Amino acid sequence: MNMFDVYPVFGIKPVKGEGSYVWDSEGNKYLDLYGGHAVISIGHSHPHFVESISNQLKELAFYSNFIINPLQEKFARKLGEVSGYQDYNLFLCNSGAEANENAIKLASFYNGKKKVISFTKGFHGRTSLSVAVTDNPKIVAPVNETDNAIILPFNDEKALEKAFQEEEISAVIIEGIQGIGGINLPNPSFIKKIERLCKDNNAVFIADAVQCGYGRTGKFFSHDHFEVKADIYTMAKGMGNGFPIGGIAISPKIEAVYGMLGSTFGGNHMACAAGIAVLEVMEKENLMENATQVGNYLIQELKGMGIAKEVRGIGLMIGIEFDFPIKEIRTKLLFENKIFTGSASNPNTLRLLPPLNLTKAQATVFLETLNEVLKAV
Repeated sequence: MNMFDVYPVFGIKPVKGEGSYVWDSEGNKYLDLYGGHAVISIGHSHPHFVESISNQLKELAFYSNFIINPLQEKFARKLGEVSGYQDYNLFLCNSGAEANENAIKLASFYNGKKKVISFTKGFHGRTSLSVAVTDNPKIVAPVNETDNAIILPFNDEKALEKAFQEEEISAVIIEGIQGIGGINLPNPSFIKKIERLCKDNNAVFIADAVQCGYGRTGKFFSHDHFEVKADIYTMAKGMGNGFPIGGIAISPKIEAVYGMLGSTFGGNHMACAAGIAVLEVMEKENLMENATQVGNYLIQELKGMGIAKEVRGIGLMIGIEFDFPIKEIRTKLLFENKIFTGSASNPNTLRLLPPLNLTKAQATVFLETLNEVLKAV
């Protein structure tokens, strides 16, 4: 059997990782400034992470959610402490798409309404509802098409107000920073308007923090930078440092009803052990503070170098937009200089999503290398 060929593949075979570095099957060492789509939050093969999931595997890897899993309760408490959302409730699943799917469905359960607002250049996943509210027709199969998804222009307050006037809105879903869209930040007034309109119209404000959450921007949820409070926060990627896990943090105003949500593998023992270990490392090593400091350094230096049309982002979620496609830059960084970076739906934007323990020295290596690559290009 062969693999179903749906991914663009660079031909590199990673076999080992440590901190912000990855080694391939031929022994080449790469500086990882992409973290596998922002998944590697505390660094590859962190000792505490490895020890935690290894010990759990020796005890119990999985059992059904129809029994009490004490690790889920421990995880929820720790997540509340680190995030500052102690009064919220947690539902665990396996991915960001599942988190958004469940959040949208939960909103409709809560208020009985159907219409969901999302925004241009947004990405929310590849399952039925999450793909319907994603602004990418190429990944929406005919069976996913629905009149319940309303995609509005990003940062357009008038269009947002008009939609609420004309439709019965169940939920609004928005990334705190658009990732795949090219590291696009919402205007603070736009985010605040979403919060107010949802409150005034009994709609649910869903903060998609799948890529932009979990400390990546220096605050636990990137939406916290805008001084708003959502009804539901969706999480995944950095949540398990590579172990598949997703979740939604739910405002206490939304009550649970037996059977409304469910997941076979969601919140399994291994996933919880991984998730707890990530939070413990984030807290012990002050990784949110490090993301702020190293991220600010990168952003300031990139702007000062004057090499890009625009540098956008917060913390260690950074987009570098040029006047030309970045494919050649990214390829030279990877194959000639052994540095992983990412792309975006905007072909001119280079995307950085490194582990949160990236050092200033490692960031400097990237800056110097990028400058040399641009001279060559």
